[in-house]
Amino acid sequence: MRRRLALIALTAFILLPLTQAVILSFTVTLPTDGRDLGSFGLMNYAYVLTTPELQSAILNSLAYVTLNVGLCLACGLPAAYALARFRFVGDRHFLLLILVFRVTPPVVLSLPIFIIFARLGLVNSPVGIALVHALFNLPVAIWILESFIRAVPRELDETAFLDGHSGTGFFFRHLIPAIAPGIGVAAFFCFVFSWIEVVFARILTVTAGKPITVAISAMFGFQTDIGAVMAMTCLSFLPALVLIVLMRNHLAKGYVLRA
Repeated sequence: MRRRLALIALTAFILLPLTQAVILSFTVTLPTDGRDLGSFGLMNYAYVLTTPELQSAILNSLAYVTLNVGLCLACGLPAAYALARFRFVGDRHFLLLILVFRVTPPVVLSLPIFIIFARLGLVNSPVGIALVHALFNLPVAIWILESFIRAVPRELDETAFLDGHSGTGFFFRHLIPAIAPGIGVAAFFCFVFSWIEVVFARILTVTAGKPITVAISAMFGFQTDIGAVMAMTCLSFLPALVLIVLMRNHLAKGYVLRA
């Protein structure tokens, strides 16, 4: 009974702010022509989806997050396989080193990264944000994938190569299906870290290419339309919810395997 009450209390504590945000997203919080204060409707969502700046922010976020996840998986899989299957001097220290780099505060590297990206013409572009996010998310992807690959018996590799599979064929036909839960976990974390990141998103988008996090921050002003802000915030939840629904089986298997 106590556990149920504690679970109910925890659920209410978590869902209460979200419920309030959803209600406010359908509420007129700033009186304008033709809209009464406190009335309900889809006007806030209509405003968000018809405002060019907010539309662009949503598309920019989807673009750089997708590119970031793709880069992390494309580069992380071969690196994780090398760390899991081959031995070299300092291999374990190398894995620890890249993890230490991941926990480095982003603000420490913000100035040199901005200077380098400005010279390369990657400022004010979703591509620039995707590259810098991949730089920080790649260590996490390698660490997750390496543990899953290590759990796969080496006999799978030997059998595949004896059957005449090339390295590419082995990866796509045998290894990737075997570690699909790990790929799901890695993709999920890379997505979340990139989707909610603010420091580099703000620094690298001075005049254009702003993502959804920066757009939400820019909506606050002297007279903030809280309803519109909450509508934009609720829309920002949707990609993560869709990803969780689509990958819930892989995520559950991945956590069980890592445990």
